[in-house]
Amino acid sequence: MSDAKGVRRAAFWLVLLAAAGTFALTMGTRQSMGLFLSSLNTSTGLGLGSISLAFAFGQLWWGLTQPFAGALADKYGAGRVLALGVVLLMIGTFITPYMTTTLGLIFAIGVLAAGGSGMAGPAVLMSASVRMIDPARRGMAIGIVNAGGSFGQFATAPLAAALIVGIGWGNAMQALALMTLLCLPAAWVLRGNAVTMGGATAQKPAGAGQAVRHALRNPSYLLLGAGFFVCGFHVAFLAVHLPGVVAACGLPPQWGGWALAMLGLFNIIGSLGIGWAVGRWRSKSLLSLIYAARAIAVLVFLFAPKSGTVVLVFAAVMGLTYLSTVPPTAGLVTKFFGPANMATLFGLVMLTHQVGAFFGSWLGGRVFDATGSYDWVWYIDIVLAVGAALVHLPIREERLPRSSVAAAAAA
Repeated sequence: MSDAKGVRRAAFWLVLLAAAGTFALTMGTRQSMGLFLSSLNTSTGLGLGSISLAFAFGQLWWGLTQPFAGALADKYGAGRVLALGVVLLMIGTFITPYMTTTLGLIFAIGVLAAGGSGMAGPAVLMSASVRMIDPARRGMAIGIVNAGGSFGQFATAPLAAALIVGIGWGNAMQALALMTLLCLPAAWVLRGNAVTMGGATAQKPAGAGQAVRHALRNPSYLLLGAGFFVCGFHVAFLAVHLPGVVAACGLPPQWGGWALAMLGLFNIIGSLGIGWAVGRWRSKSLLSLIYAARAIAVLVFLFAPKSGTVVLVFAAVMGLTYLSTVPPTAGLVTKFFGPANMATLFGLVMLTHQVGAFFGSWLGGRVFDATGSYDWVWYIDIVLAVGAALVHLPIREERLPRSSVAAAAAA
């Protein structure tokens, strides 16, 4: 009996390691691209606005791939989708230094790399993990997978900055591209679809179209997507333009790499912490708290003196809330509709996230070109964060029963 329990526990951690490791490499590569923004601008002479458009399109395309990748994973298995996504991410990142036009950058960064990263993104990774985990432990499992992406950013950003200094920005980007191929073994571990991962007695899940139509008639699901739009705006602006914000403060470029690293490091803490909290408090309340904290942190940063210490503290606070919205959001999708079509339905919510990400990435460059400052983007971010804190309050979510809280505490 104890041997069987040990085997199940080993399988549990193997799946989480594969999912978190894949998210670490794909997310780390994507979130480090802001470090190459200045070099791309110098090399191509296209202007910050045009290059930001390529990054913004990538944010949107990453989101567009999520529901379709999720539907394919639900039907044909996560392993095949993940393997194809990793290869596309590698190719798109590797050829980016050869692109000299806006259309070329959109193709490399916005179509190939972003699309591949979306196929190997959270919708597929989290749904593959959730299907073999009992409900009491799902919040923590999603938090662990989410923390993997944060660790990837923490580890990859300073590595990318060092490679840029050591071997040049083009070679550094191609080195990151080849590093993503380390994800391929995880595709085998995470193989399986909604039926095979549910066991022999699992019922055939509803079709993707039927599941989406049902979800779009649920007001709470729509409110959840509206809040996640704001998260996308905030996250993409930080990922792409935080190094530029640091440079605008008059600090050396290395501080931009360390700010991104702090963002990733503290997001690990935030992701694990929120994964723990999901089993104890209602997810909608946690989401309102996260968005309110963002608004307050940005407001304080705007009026604080812009020293290196202040920038790193700000990045750390932002890191605590950066992707900590993902576990409660994914958890609510599972609560609303069950795990069978989670990849599809969470992927659709991720699409709204990336629509917001498009505007966060694109407006950052446009506003800076027009005003020479990022201040107006911060003002928009504060208003949106307050709105997101309020929009989650009407979501219909039952209070957690005492037995679930006790089970989460024992897990």
